[in-house]
Amino acid sequence: MDRQAEGAFTVDGWEPEVVDELPGATLARVRLTKTFRGALAGTSTVHMISAADGEGRPAAYTAFERYTGELDGRKGSFVLQHCAPGSGGERLVVAVVPGTGTEELAGITGRLDIRIDDEGNHTYAFHYTLG
Repeated sequence: MDRQAEGAFTVDGWEPEVVDELPGATLARVRLTKTFRGALAGTSTVHMISAADGEGRPAAYTAFERYTGELDGRKGSFVLQHCAPGSGGERLVVAVVPGTGTEELAGITGRLDIRIDDEGNHTYAFHYTLG
């Protein structure tokens, strides 16, 4: 059964480490932590690799995020994969990595849509199926 869960999250920690800074682009590793509220109630840790263009503007990133907590009252964890191919209007894709669900979230599949408003508030719509 396809379901949708909605809520908000905050980014609580942001730990960047530049690994390659040459003309044209800066590459960095970033570890960040989040707290989710709403249908997802828990925390996550994100491990990201990012690229900024020669002007220092975000250009692209990929990341893995381990979420632990509850989803509509079911406890467990799962891993999300982020892929943001560029800053030219390409769509951010965030999807559950198959086979990573644990406990009551075993067998989960789905995608997470993230929205950021003009004040920097983060909300999500999580479209998922429990297998």
